Formats: sequence, C-alpha cells, structure tokens
Amino acid sequence: MFEAIAFYFFAAVLLLSALMVIGARNPVHSVLFLILAFFNAAGLFVLLGAEFLAMILVVVYVGAVAVLFLFVVMMLDVDFAELKKGALQYLPFGALIGLVLVAELVMIGGTWMLKPAAGAARAHAAPAGLSNTQALGHILYTDYVYYFQIAGLGLLVAMIGAIVLTLRARPGVRRQNIAAQNARTAAMAVDMLDIKPGEGA
Repeated sequence: MFEAIAFYFFAAVLLLSALMVIGARNPVHSVLFLILAFFNAAGLFVLLGAEFLAMILVVVYVGAVAVLFLFVVMMLDVDFAELKKGALQYLPFGALIGLVLVAELVMIGGTWMLKPAAGAARAHAAPAGLSNTQALGHILYTDYVYYFQIAGLGLLVAMIGAIVLTLRARPGVRRQNIAAQNARTAAMAVDMLDIKPGEGA
C-alpha cells in the first residue's frame, strides 16, 4: 500500500511539474519545475528497482542539463531587478517545493530500505550475485556493445557538426600556426646585437 501511494504521489507531482514547465510565465520557474520533474522521475526509477538509472538521471540531467538551462535563462535579457522586487512573495512557494522534495526523499528511503516489496524489486532487477549497476554494465558491454559504439559515434558526429556549424572565420584575428611554431629555431627567435657604448636607446 505504501508503494502504491508513493508511486501515485511521484507520478502526480511529475505530471504537474511537467505542465508547469510549459505553463510558468517566469523562465527561471520553468527550469526549477524541470528539476522537480527530473527528481520525481528518478523517484519512479527507484521504486522500479533501477537505482542506477535514477542516479544517472539526477547526476546528468539535474546536475548538468538543468543547471545549464538555468544559466542560459539567466544570461537572457530578463529584467531581474523587476523580478527581485517581489522576491519575498515567492518565498512560501520555494519553501513548498523544498518540502515536497524532502518528503519525496523520505518516501523513497522508506520504501527502498524498509519495505519487503522493494527488496523483491531489487532481487528481480538484477541476477543473483550481481548488483543492478553490474548487471547493466555486463549487458551493455557484451550483448549491446555494437549499439553502444554506434551511439558514441553518433554523439561524436553531432559534436563535430556543431563545431563546424558554429565556426566562423573572422578577419583581422591572428590565428595560431603550429607548424611555424615548431619550425622555429634559436636563430629565428633571438637577435644578437652588438651595441656600442652610447648607441643604446
């Protein structure tokens, strides 16, 4: 019963926060709702016995992508002076979001560590003698190693394409010539001058 309540709670908060991502008028609030949605999705993964996927979701999406979105939003031309005028009125709202996150963490810990159904989910999530992370790594690097390499190649091509599309040749900008730097000798780099007394600058 506790697991069902936790599931419906996480699912409801996830759906509401996903709706608020596109419904909030303040872009900073949208990013904060996105972080809340990621946390709830991670909670659902924990309930399913996939703690590795939950941790990856928190570390990669909350720790990198959502923070990157937040920095991009903060770099936009938003009048934060106008937003800061009513900062205290948002304090109860922020405290409510924090209390929701704390309650979810307590529910995840209670479900995962104390309830026998969560132990059964952990037992079915991985073969005997292997943790969830070990089983996932074994399958990924044996049965699906070619798909893993293809995915990495696709990411490499996307990275090269992004660099090529954003690379611009600007006139008047001095660029590094590595071949010329490596070909320099001591005679090219140092000029020996015999300055007579009284002829110096």
